[in-house]
Parts: sequence; C-alpha cells; structure tokens
Amino acid sequence: MNCKEHHLPELELATYQVREALQCILHTILFIRSPGPVAPRDVHCEGFDLTYTRIASDSENRSNRLEFDVDKKVDDAIESFLRSLSQIGPELLSGCLTLSFFERRATRQLFGLVSHEDKIIWEQWILRVVVNNTPRPVNDDKASVIERQRIQDTAEGMLKFVLLKIFDISGGAIDHVPPVMYEFEINCTKRADERENVYSRVTNMPSLINLSS
Repeated sequence: MNCKEHHLPELELATYQVREALQCILHTILFIRSPGPVAPRDVHCEGFDLTYTRIASDSENRSNRLEFDVDKKVDDAIESFLRSLSQIGPELLSGCLTLSFFERRATRQLFGLVSHEDKIIWEQWILRVVVNNTPRPVNDDKASVIERQRIQDTAEGMLKFVLLKIFDISGGAIDHVPPVMYEFEINCTKRADERENVYSRVTNMPSLINLSS
C-alpha cells in the first residue's frame, strides 16, 4: 500500500497560541479520519475566533474513556513537540508534527508456523510550525494594541488557511483509506525531512468501530 503524504501550510504562532492551534488541527483531522461513525463535539476556541469539531464520547455506545484517550495522546504529543523545538533565529523556534494513520497486518512465514505483524502506514499529515517567543506587548498604548491585534490576526488567518487545506484534502479521493480498524501515531521532528529523528510517538488509537465486522 502506498502512503499518501499531505504537507499542510506552514504555521507561525506566538508561544501562548501553540497548544490551542495544534489541538484544533489534530482533533479536526482525527475526527475526519475516524474509522467509523463517532459522536461529534463542537469546540469554541478561546484564543481564536473559530469553532472546530472533534471526537466526543457517546454514552450510548462507548464510555467517556474514548474522548479521554484521544485527548491525552494529542496533548502528550503537543508537549513533546514543544520540548523538541530547535532554534532557527532570535526568538524563533521551529518543529514539525507528523500525524500518521496505519493498520496492523498479521503475516505468516515458514510454512505458517511463525506469525509476524507489520505496521502499514497509509496516510501522513505533515505540519511545520514556527514558534515566535517575542514578548507580547502588554501596555494599553496605541502601538501595543495595534501590535497585539496584528499578531492575533496573522495567527488566526494562518490557522484558518490550514483548516481549509485539511477540508480540501479530505474532500478528495479516499480509496487509500482501508475499510478496517486502524490506529494513529504522532511524531515530532525538528525538520520535516528528519523522518528518522523521532522525539515522540503516540500510538494506538482507541477502537471506535470495526468496519470489517
């Protein structure tokens, strides 16, 4: 199976914006690529003027454990990402997040006597993030107010552009998506081309529904 790679537009954020922006992006992709029907939950961002949809627990079919597990794995990946950032200039840091979807396939070797499990990655979403550590203006003078608004408008515009790209990609062909249960992992690297230099890995997406049954 060929792996499809989706390179999302680069995102530049102030330090205090990173967590919520990455939560928005990752949960949006996970909801779109959930392997089966899931309960939606709309989340209104506190730091941005937008709302996104994420996976929620469904009390009739599954426990709140599902939402907790997805939350924990996304949040852990974001914290690892923040620790893996590399300096690229004065007050500037950068890093790359890769969200991968994969399925596990059991194969047998030596006349069927030895079983082996392969992890087949069929899709990756790759996002490079630049984090700006420049102190945020806090005064009430006109220049500080204008600068705060500029920072906010720039980050919000870039985030919305990334989300539009996700919607555009997800509206395309899905013949590469397997009709079986699959999982996800989130890798953090310093640069988009450092595929083998993995700082963090989050595995085993909770089972939502087995479409093969």
